[in-house]
Amino acid sequence: MVKRSPTIVITGTPGTGKSTHAQLLVETSPTPLRHVNVGELVKSKGLHQGFDEEWQSYTVDEDKVLDELEPLVAAGGLVLDWHTCDVFPERWADLVVVLRCQHTLLWDRLEKRGYPLKKIQENNEAEIMGVVSDEARESYQPGIVVELESNTMEDLEENVARVVAWIEQWLNNDDDNDDHGIENNHSEME
Repeated sequence: MVKRSPTIVITGTPGTGKSTHAQLLVETSPTPLRHVNVGELVKSKGLHQGFDEEWQSYTVDEDKVLDELEPLVAAGGLVLDWHTCDVFPERWADLVVVLRCQHTLLWDRLEKRGYPLKKIQENNEAEIMGVVSDEARESYQPGIVVELESNTMEDLEENVARVVAWIEQWLNNDDDNDDHGIENNHSEME
């Protein structure tokens, strides 16, 4: 089956704006896309091995997640939104967007969500260390991974516009050009 629309992975530490980016992208895309919040899918379809009280999160059954997503990905036209990306096979992703956020802003966002202190600290440390970015770069070809700042509404709008431009290029089958129309805008985190 030939995909008529790309599969885009939007990933980043919790609180970086993945779902907001994904929703706006689906609304503005030049081709129909379906947003799949993988964390919500895990909960709603029982794709887990139970709830971890200490971390206040589900222990994901990755095999079940992949089995559930495989037919959707095969058709294309997906935006996969999850805090990790290295579980997805390399062949699935046409573009991997890693969202980054200033750690002080991230801390505030996670506090507003009511995350326990331990979880806020772990996620903030992961953001400072660039854990999700490293996972993406280790799991996918460099040409499809882009890292974008997600601190403001302006960042959100600019990031979505960049991805829309990339989608337009993808739809035009510009396979001879490795420039995907998106440039990294990440600067060193404080």
